[in-house]
Amino acid sequence: MACGNMPPPSRKGDPSSPEHPLTRLLALGRPAVMGILNVTPDSFSDGGRFVDPIRAAQHAAQLLADGADVLDVGGESTRPYGAVPISAEEEWRRVGPVLRTVAGFGVPISIDTMKATVAAKALAAGAVIVNDVWGLQNDPDMARVVAEHDAGLIVMHNRAAADPSIDIFAEVEAFLARSLELAARAGIRRERIVIDPGIGFGKTPEQSLALIARLDRLKSFGLPILIGLSRKRFIAAVSPSEPHQRLGGSIAGNLAAVRAGAAIVRVHDVAETVQALRVAEAIERAR
Repeated sequence: MACGNMPPPSRKGDPSSPEHPLTRLLALGRPAVMGILNVTPDSFSDGGRFVDPIRAAQHAAQLLADGADVLDVGGESTRPYGAVPISAEEEWRRVGPVLRTVAGFGVPISIDTMKATVAAKALAAGAVIVNDVWGLQNDPDMARVVAEHDAGLIVMHNRAAADPSIDIFAEVEAFLARSLELAARAGIRRERIVIDPGIGFGKTPEQSLALIARLDRLKSFGLPILIGLSRKRFIAAVSPSEPHQRLGGSIAGNLAAVRAGAAIVRVHDVAETVQALRVAEAIERAR
């Protein structure tokens, strides 16, 4: 598939190599920026914009030109409210053509899926990281697939519905501990794993804010932390706005998360986030 303004293909890293692409990503010496590429008709913020494989690949190229270090490709909306489940076949129909193109762009590719069959196909097509929004706890075959491919893994906390009465930190910590136990049983290398508190997933806005504010509590796991708060609903709870109007809130949240220890930020607005991170780093150096 030919697209204008796309970077030339280059040889992707061997996921079985001691220097896994995730290892290189985490060794940048700064927070890594993950660009979101949703090839879905119904995602909460950009649904329908990139369902065409050519437009999706062009957008991927722009994300890289804007400074993304890794791309996260998803074919099924996982928004907490109103998402329509789809079959593995439909999900692969959406992401397959895009993955086959962007896997040659020379950056790590993450597949955002909770289905083991989709993850397996994506890893065979060039993805090197699986981003599972149910942290290995939805599809019993997911851990095996990740282990067999020696893939990187992002385990995210999730729950079916928000409960304002719970201790959200205890909930997240217990869930992630269970995910890590499943990973260890399957033989997934611990150095291949990143944890994600799941901002907005089964959480009230107040709980999401608390997790960002005290993200450093999750450092007790001894693992890199990814934060995915871009354009999410908790921002509107503080400052009423539609998803496309939440850039300022997204940047504020990501800067706070990085200060609290986030190693990767997953964002829609790559250029603006990269600029914000660079300026914040320059200010810190000037201290």
